Amino acid sequence: MGASVLRLEDQAFITGQGRYTDDIAPAGLLHGYVLRSPVAKGAFTISSVEQAKAAPGVHLVLTGQDVEHLGALKSGAMQRQPDRSFAPTRDIPILCRDRVNYVGDAVAFVVADSRALAQDAAELIEIDFESEDAASGTATALDPETPLVWPELGSNRAFTYHFGDRAKAEAAFARAASVTRIEFVNNRLVCNYMEARSAIGEWKEDEDRFVLTTGSQGVHSMRGVIAEQVLKIAPEKLRVITPDVGGGFGPKTFVYREHPLVLEAAKRLGRPVKWAGDRTEHFLTDAQGRDNVVTAEMAMDSDGRFLALRVDLVANIGAYVSQYGPFIPYIGATMSTGVYDIQALDVSIAGVYTNTCPVDAYRGAGRPEAAFLLEKLVDACARDLGVGPDEIRRRNFIRPEQFPYRTQTDRLYDVGEFEGHMRLAL
Repeated sequence: MGASVLRLEDQAFITGQGRYTDDIAPAGLLHGYVLRSPVAKGAFTISSVEQAKAAPGVHLVLTGQDVEHLGALKSGAMQRQPDRSFAPTRDIPILCRDRVNYVGDAVAFVVADSRALAQDAAELIEIDFESEDAASGTATALDPETPLVWPELGSNRAFTYHFGDRAKAEAAFARAASVTRIEFVNNRLVCNYMEARSAIGEWKEDEDRFVLTTGSQGVHSMRGVIAEQVLKIAPEKLRVITPDVGGGFGPKTFVYREHPLVLEAAKRLGRPVKWAGDRTEHFLTDAQGRDNVVTAEMAMDSDGRFLALRVDLVANIGAYVSQYGPFIPYIGATMSTGVYDIQALDVSIAGVYTNTCPVDAYRGAGRPEAAFLLEKLVDACARDLGVGPDEIRRRNFIRPEQFPYRTQTDRLYDVGEFEGHMRLAL
């Protein structure tokens, strides 16, 4: 225990000998390009793909009608709402058929001898977009005048979660000697990993199975989603290979449209097909992180001890429900009270649709957001009371004699000495 472990991978990476997906080029390789929506919301009509199909080096053009047999990308992470129901989801189509819902939404897939030729051909697809007013802001998503992403739902509310005992929290706030309140935005962000995503699809006729080579954060879950949800085949009919990965941080966990697209194209053409995204595509289309608007309040007694925590959080999930998207604010909320002894809690979460790229797990999957919220609020409590940030924490840490400690969100902590850690850090 505690001995240094010799790293064996560094020499290859620092000398440029890493082997990433885009370094791999099977014999007969073709290249794919995704035509994406330039508008955030609207209807579209493809009048012709014939010029694109006839362009130099083009082997295949796929539109939404061509991939109707492929299943959509679904989320299995929706949590129960206060009434115990599951909110309806809006799944990600492999290619849009007649409407788009964010800038970058996938409309067509072109395969050619090179990416440049495929991109040139995509510009020849005759397509008309009818742009409509879009919902873009998290804070205003639920306002009556905000356009609806999915009009049939009657609201931009995607789901509602609640933690704690509202009546108990209200009673604690009613008897509080002081209340500190903060409002802030936990901004949306992109991951920006070193290696932009890419994928190679192959159809192995002699093995009667697909092979997908792609950077990922776990091949088994990816195989299950693609095989069972999208291709509708047994998982053993798909092999997923992940070579070196230049950064993941959450967004490379998920299945994206390009994964089944290269597989579908490879089987149709009988040749390997590679899609390699560029930095712009990464910023536009890879699952993004966070994007919360938060109001939080702490009720305290006359000694500055925490009585109750109240949080109202609006979580933007984008235009569609991504793979783990609904779980991210939920899992973060289960950490609401952190390392503090807070005996009453009232946390309300509204997930909202907007005409933006879907949001999913990034660097901690909701828990960094919860920690930032709580510690920002605790700092504000110290300022309001005129005490040091260390002192307000010292008064409110869970004490060693309280362990094992069960939080108001039913998290069980087995051990901890938080004041001791803070003292050593100081």
